[in-house]
Amino acid sequence: MSQTLSLSTLLAVPMAPLVGALVAGILGTKFGGNWIGRRMSHSLTIFSVFLSFVLSAMTLKSVALDGARFNETLYTWMVVGGLKMEIGFLVDGLTAMMMCVVTFVSLMVHIYTVGYMEEDDGYNRFFAYISLFTFSMLMLVMSNNMLQLFFGWEAVGLVSYLLIGFWFNKPTAIFANMKAFLVNRVGDFGFILGIGLIVAFAGTLNYTEAFAKAADLAKLSFPGTDWMLITVICICLFIGAMGKSAQFPLHVWLPDSMEGPTPISALIHAATMVTAGIFMVTRMSPLFELSETALNFVLVIGAITALFMGFLGIIQNDIKRVVAYSTLSQLGYMTVALGASAYSVAVFHLMTHAFFKALLFLAAGSVIMGVHHNQDIRWMGGLRKYMPITWITSLLGSLALIGTPLFAGFYSKDSIIEAVHESHLPGAGFASFAVLAGVFITAFYSFRMYFLVFHGKERFDQNPDAHHGHGHGHHNEPQLPHESPWVVTVPLVLLAIPSVVIGFMTIEPMLYGAFFKDSIFFAEKHEALKEMAKAFHGPVQMAWHALTTLPFWLALAGVATSYYMYMINPALPTAIKKAALPIYTLLENKYYLDWFNENVLARGARALGTGLWKGGDEYVIDGGLVNGSWKLVDWVSGTVRRVQTGYLYHYALGMILGVFVLMTYFVWLK
Repeated sequence: MSQTLSLSTLLAVPMAPLVGALVAGILGTKFGGNWIGRRMSHSLTIFSVFLSFVLSAMTLKSVALDGARFNETLYTWMVVGGLKMEIGFLVDGLTAMMMCVVTFVSLMVHIYTVGYMEEDDGYNRFFAYISLFTFSMLMLVMSNNMLQLFFGWEAVGLVSYLLIGFWFNKPTAIFANMKAFLVNRVGDFGFILGIGLIVAFAGTLNYTEAFAKAADLAKLSFPGTDWMLITVICICLFIGAMGKSAQFPLHVWLPDSMEGPTPISALIHAATMVTAGIFMVTRMSPLFELSETALNFVLVIGAITALFMGFLGIIQNDIKRVVAYSTLSQLGYMTVALGASAYSVAVFHLMTHAFFKALLFLAAGSVIMGVHHNQDIRWMGGLRKYMPITWITSLLGSLALIGTPLFAGFYSKDSIIEAVHESHLPGAGFASFAVLAGVFITAFYSFRMYFLVFHGKERFDQNPDAHHGHGHGHHNEPQLPHESPWVVTVPLVLLAIPSVVIGFMTIEPMLYGAFFKDSIFFAEKHEALKEMAKAFHGPVQMAWHALTTLPFWLALAGVATSYYMYMINPALPTAIKKAALPIYTLLENKYYLDWFNENVLARGARALGTGLWKGGDEYVIDGGLVNGSWKLVDWVSGTVRRVQTGYLYHYALGMILGVFVLMTYFVWLK
């Protein structure tokens, strides 16, 4: 039985996408003289990610079946005092699973991009970016220390900035990528503070060494307060996760990231950037388990995100934004599981969600291509007969998303609901309500989109914003929808398969087996998973039992309600909108958080900056200290100059008067 993994194999996993990104990004663009063409660029990057996926799958097999592990430093970058800054890999069950998810979804996105970006001038540059994105995420999940974790963390943020603003001539894309960058800086400030506190009090960046000192950290108070140090550390780390994994109120960047090309939406929202925060908190479970305050904070933030972001999905008409708000809600579910100490359930949902969410995004892109770049679901309808592969894969993805028994999403989502129910934290009551209500909401908006896109009347010829003709046929004759090419539909089929079966296949080893035995730490007092294990009797029995549970009937009610409102009685949504206009306005304005950020926070920060500039810099520093000092010297010198006449008798008179004053003073003292 193998107990170690090959270093050369592990190195090849992140290095292959990096090499592909560098070659395509340099030799395939104007920067390097366009030495290689489109075919070579996409072939090289697809092969590099395919190689990375194969090696990741081999690694997962060794980890799962042979118990192989790897935790070594590759090289030491620098030593500052007693602090070592190193690059190294930690490969266990958690890492191996993440490696496979990242590389597989990335591979599907690479293949899909060949068809989706076919006519784009930045074709080679796009492939370079998504390969670089894959490298960054792999470095993040494979790290064995917080320095490398932070490098990967910032690298995925940087590449996401490049990808969201890929169409840099589009003002909305530039605004969206700047917004994502700035909001993530807020979260990253908290993240680096958390890492800094660990370094300051534990004296190490290495995971294993820091976790070994976790019990000692739990005994300390934050200097100058009566707060537990471990609580401050965990909340700071989680603020980083709130930015990266788009938790309320740092979620505002994610819907706007839809301004990037659709393949990027799938890559950012499914397997890479937004899951980094969930992965990080899971990896830091030995620290989080020591602070119930931090866990409760995580639980409540996740519950708010799961519930209130789901509401926003109901009123969206842009097909990509519906799926984007779905991502926000599902990230909230994962965060709720983290707060309930069900870390394995959180990453289990991360895995299942990666497949069906990537599928839904890529299917949305296929629909957009099929209806000639219209993204408004109000002007679609009846696409089932025109796009059969996109239709069936979208249906499978939607069924997985709403938690249909036997589908992947069912096993992970129901496990989260059960874990929250078993939690004894103060916020568990609200969280339990939020995740249950979220089941109905998710089913409603998912199938609202599904019915409006694939069923009912064909409305693509009624789009007031459509540009008919496109050079074919008569000017006013709309083009009929069409199925996408095989490079688009093959990834849909390959993603649909795990969206159906992966939960059934993996729930037992991942939640109730030994797959995460040395990856995730549980405190004895947090017994949610232990209680769940007592009631688990296999995936078939779990699916059968689900037919009698509240989540199943809530999901069914959501589907039925959406069918009635959009297929049978389409006038009802309009009537509800009129009756509840204030609520609709609140949702349409996204709870006014963007307004608050722009008009209160941004303007307040600008006013503060202007005040410091005008009041502090111009008046106090420049006006008072710099200019005031020379003006004082000038006045003193000007005054003194007047008494410097150059006449000897004036100086003699001054000396006599001075002597007189001194004599008078000393006589007065006596």
